[in-house]
Amino acid sequence: MSMRPDPGKNLNRALDLIAEAGAAGAGMVCLPELFSWRYFCQSEDAANFELAEPVPGPTTRALEALAADLDLVVIGGVFECAAPGIYYNNAVFIDGRRGYRGKYRKMHIPDDPVYGYREKFYFTPGDLGFRPFSSRWGKCGVMLCWDQWYPEAARLSALQGAQILIYPTAIGWHPDDSPEERSRQSEAWELMQRSHGIANGCFVIAVNRVGFEPAPRKSATAGGGSPGIEFWGRSFVSGPDGQVLGRASAESDEVLGVELD
Repeated sequence: MSMRPDPGKNLNRALDLIAEAGAAGAGMVCLPELFSWRYFCQSEDAANFELAEPVPGPTTRALEALAADLDLVVIGGVFECAAPGIYYNNAVFIDGRRGYRGKYRKMHIPDDPVYGYREKFYFTPGDLGFRPFSSRWGKCGVMLCWDQWYPEAARLSALQGAQILIYPTAIGWHPDDSPEERSRQSEAWELMQRSHGIANGCFVIAVNRVGFEPAPRKSATAGGGSPGIEFWGRSFVSGPDGQVLGRASAESDEVLGVELD
């Protein structure tokens, strides 16, 4: 999924894609990390805290209504304001007509100004641990982006019964990266997650955004900035043996349907 500057349009686009997946017979749909927004963490701008919302809140309710109508499991990333001055990078878990089942707060928070990941300015490390969500499709261990590089996160989820490891993600290349460097990074990203599936006997679902996003325009409160990020997409699903069961586009929006058996 590619993101536009308008959060409302991103949410509506996400709802359209969920409906498209439901019409194709999907029972579970996962959206990327922070899917309602362009990746604002490229700069340190206090004005961006106005984007945050409670969880559950408006975005959760919109997902919940459609999930209930289609009776789908839906996972999506939300910028959460938990209390004044306390913000989390969050993923909500909604189980169809059972409604909102809970949230996961990202534990591993990156700080890489060269590549434009200034998340420590915005997010407090999660305090809910790695706890799988039960659903009709099995127990789902939900993590977020940089969590995917740490085997401990997947292992702790699997030890609590997770059968599916789910990673909503926002990751991409620096515009100056060479073709060789781009290949190295994206291959390592996929390989790392597939290895978690092999080590723990789990399916893996990784969902990334696509497209180039320029660094946000600097405001009076902004600090730093990057030249932009080219998100590499390549969302994929792999089996417990590490085999890739499906892979989405690197360049355009796509609903990737994969049967887990």
